[in-house]
Amino acid sequence: MKKKLCIKNGLIKTMAGQEFKGDILIDGAKIAALGESLAGDVPEDTEIIDAEGCLVLPGMIDAHCHVGIGEEIYRWEGEDFNEMTDPVTPDMRAIDGINPEDEGFRDARLGGVTAVFTVPGSANVVGGTGVAMKTAGNIVDQMVVRDPAGLKVAFGENPKMVYGEQKKMPMTRMGTAALLRQTLVDAQTYKDKLEQGKTDSDKLPERDLGLEVLVKVINREIPLRAHAHRADDIMTAIRIAREFEVDLVIEHCTEGHKIAEELAKQGYPAVVGPLLTNRAKVELKDKSFKTPGILAEAGVKVAIMTDHSVTPIEQLPLCAALAWKAGMDKEDALRAVTIHPAEILGVADRLGSLEVGKDADIVIWSDHPFTITAEPLYVIINGKLVKPEAKEETVN
Repeated sequence: MKKKLCIKNGLIKTMAGQEFKGDILIDGAKIAALGESLAGDVPEDTEIIDAEGCLVLPGMIDAHCHVGIGEEIYRWEGEDFNEMTDPVTPDMRAIDGINPEDEGFRDARLGGVTAVFTVPGSANVVGGTGVAMKTAGNIVDQMVVRDPAGLKVAFGENPKMVYGEQKKMPMTRMGTAALLRQTLVDAQTYKDKLEQGKTDSDKLPERDLGLEVLVKVINREIPLRAHAHRADDIMTAIRIAREFEVDLVIEHCTEGHKIAEELAKQGYPAVVGPLLTNRAKVELKDKSFKTPGILAEAGVKVAIMTDHSVTPIEQLPLCAALAWKAGMDKEDALRAVTIHPAEILGVADRLGSLEVGKDADIVIWSDHPFTITAEPLYVIINGKLVKPEAKEETVN
């Protein structure tokens, strides 16, 4: 494939406020130019893709999943997202458990999902750090966009179920909150000792990898990514975030519709889902596709997730479409799988919209992706065509 690539004659929706019929010039891994006509700016040896009659969008982003770290096909062999031996494991890093050959990556890119946030599971009160990454590549380190991009913490049923069965803390929601508070206090103390150690080496603490991560949270370099389904658990997460003045993203937010105005007032974003699933536990009894729209209408920044493999990652467009069907504004639903995930993940300088200088992660759709018959005809990641060449692969 030639270094330069030009998409011609497509209906381009930038997700940065522009929509027009025109062209996009790709040079290397970046978008070099876009406009209604780039005829005079396209070098002669450029490969041309004619997108006449198609919709051109930035690649979709799944803001919460377990692709690569909770591998499909395998059982215990590929389950690497929960270190269920201690309720507080901030030193766990998702990047160390990701297998780029997981079938989920292929399904994602063939379905138009070009980037993901892969994160540890919710068995632990503090589960470890997640990574924002591309869905194409064979070496994880080369797929990374931002690492770490957040520290997973969990409220509600999961931590108390896992450790309650072991007859250890936390057995209750109180215990979960107490452990997280103490962990954050320990991080503040560790940070203070590091500062003292700059002028007095005798006060320098022994290195602690977990506390180093938590200091990033205290310094607001990365947010807490808080697994919380029930409204009361969401408010506990907010209470602790405000107490320690740290950044927070609400994960799942299943009952967010019950407290939408309060969530908007607090100003924290929500990554909603999985919605295309059954009510597998009590916390999901009020699950509804209406939730993303109610939150967005109230003023909450919303992203939609699959929680892959709970919902197959290639169904991310369908999840957004069903939220639209349930009342979410169509543009809000599209933002919830493009620019909003990029902003929530802190990677909007590279991903989420079609703009000069951003990564050339582009999908050419046969129709609007919320249309049931729509297909991603061409998928481009880092300026390289990964579909239709990938059509030759066997899809199980």
